[in-house]
Amino acid sequence: MINFHIPVMSERVLDLLITRKEGIYVDCTLGGGGHSEEIIKKIYPDGLLIGLDQDIEALEFSRERLSKNKDRVVIVKSNFNDLKLLLQDLGINQVTGVLFDLGLSSYQVDTKVRGFSFLEENLLDMRMDLSRKIDARYIVNQYSEQELVDIFSKYGEERFSRSIARMIVKKRKEKRIETTRQLAELVTNIYARFKKKRWNIHPATRVFQALRIEVNRELEILSKALIDSVKQLEPNGRICVISYHSLEDRIVKHSFREMARDDFISLNKYGVKVMSKKPIYPSEDEIKENRRARSAKMRVAEKIISEEVYKK
Repeated sequence: MINFHIPVMSERVLDLLITRKEGIYVDCTLGGGGHSEEIIKKIYPDGLLIGLDQDIEALEFSRERLSKNKDRVVIVKSNFNDLKLLLQDLGINQVTGVLFDLGLSSYQVDTKVRGFSFLEENLLDMRMDLSRKIDARYIVNQYSEQELVDIFSKYGEERFSRSIARMIVKKRKEKRIETTRQLAELVTNIYARFKKKRWNIHPATRVFQALRIEVNRELEILSKALIDSVKQLEPNGRICVISYHSLEDRIVKHSFREMARDDFISLNKYGVKVMSKKPIYPSEDEIKENRRARSAKMRVAEKIISEEVYKK
């Protein structure tokens, strides 16, 4: 049975995202449809829900999950980077709310052929969109030592980036690194060399995070996607973003802060009002029930229009 994760902070999402039930809402990271299912319950039959995802398996699952209200649901295989073009194709000029839930689903983590998890012997893959040509095996076996150092340090904030990259290059000359266990053991051995035998998280966590981000170009497109999403919002429309690690949250924070600046609003004729100075966290009860919620942070912003626009 396919197991997509329980939607994180779903009640808070509904409270903060939905400003009017007859609006148009976009779930840019549809996944298993958990958030979308709650949104469509709230806005049906007056509103419209648009769900995007790169993962064809997630789309098929969500299409069935949301079939009860399918007359008010549009599901599309797309990257959120293409939101503007997608809305144009649908003949939609503005939307009322946009949601990003940037975490991996339980299904993606647990499915062996996807290679996101290092807890079992899986093939190194990590593609969210299975039609993409470059996967984690290609990166591990083809990238130069310096390129590996760069992605491990930039996307994983891995302190032993250079040692790990050097060892990968050495080992792959002897035998291709094909599986999650091969890579995880290599990283663990590096930590042991530095006498780091105790750790709060598994030693391979940051390396796997970095590879996933590189494979899917996650951070590269996120900042642009956030700005494009706000452009598509109607006045007083809202954007909610749930992130699960510091790099994502930093991009969201800085993007919202940039769009809230007076000079940005004056130049672009639009901007945002940040709904809270600090991120919103899941409750202790939710974390107990759903361990994947423990690292979640949500930031919310509302679109505002320059006074100059109203004067015209």
